[in-house]
Amino acid sequence: MSGGGKGGRMKLIEEVRLLRRGRDWRGRAPAPRSAQPWSVSPPPRAFPTDWARTPAAIAARKVVFDGVLRTLTWSQTRPEIHGADILDELRGPVVFVANHASHLDTPLILGSLPVRLRRRVAVAAAADYFFDARWRAVATALTFNAFPIERRGAGNSLDLATELIKDGWSLLIYPEGTRSTDGFARRFRMGASLLCRELDVPAVPLVLRGTYQAMPRGGFWPKKGRPVVSVRYGRPLVPGEDESTSAFNARLEDAVGRLWVEHDEGWWASLHATERRRAPRGPDASEWRRKWEATRPQAPSTRHNRIWRRK
Repeated sequence: MSGGGKGGRMKLIEEVRLLRRGRDWRGRAPAPRSAQPWSVSPPPRAFPTDWARTPAAIAARKVVFDGVLRTLTWSQTRPEIHGADILDELRGPVVFVANHASHLDTPLILGSLPVRLRRRVAVAAAADYFFDARWRAVATALTFNAFPIERRGAGNSLDLATELIKDGWSLLIYPEGTRSTDGFARRFRMGASLLCRELDVPAVPLVLRGTYQAMPRGGFWPKKGRPVVSVRYGRPLVPGEDESTSAFNARLEDAVGRLWVEHDEGWWASLHATERRRAPRGPDASEWRRKWEATRPQAPSTRHNRIWRRK
């Protein structure tokens, strides 16, 4: 009896110690008083951008983009536009699909387009980056005619993109979902390909080169010396009648890869490049080696990379 009583007292003492350390009698930490019961978070409210496509906003954008941003981009870098003759053939809405490595990419692409196309392009921009603060959302929507797109789950992004295409707007989409951290491309997500297949609109592949070297991720102004940057347009691709979204996405990604090779080695070499060479994934090396490779200054075009001047 005395042994059992002593054991009981010891157990009681241990439980008191647990309680003094903020634990219950089973050793588990209780929920703090400030803890709230779990509940489903309401979906974030999408920032409205319809106003950015009104006549007044379009007139303001002509001043902000054409008069300021495009002029700055062209004065701080040396843009080269390849394949501009392809743009002459475009009629109706299309989806421009490009690799993404720098904040220079969007002004460079829009600035390379003829005015008749540029006036009818809406840019898909990350909702959690460009539309997280009201001032930035207003500036982005006004300057680039941008609309928010969710990078983590589609939400209503594709619905808005669908409405824009049906209203006659072309779209600029970066299927990687974010800027490259080392200058080389990642796998494409399928949102752009899904839009093209569902709405039967062409995709125009294009490649940007030199923008990572000129203003990499984390930079907010081009480097000194007016670095060479380039945009290279490819022929429009149309989804086949029985082609799946994933198959068209792979074909679109392959087209961008061919343009990447064409920039380095010429059009003929791009036709015969192996699948591994076409994929703009960069060297299979450590991060510093990949960044070093991507920051090589771009040389001006040679004869096999004929420049088609923007009209």
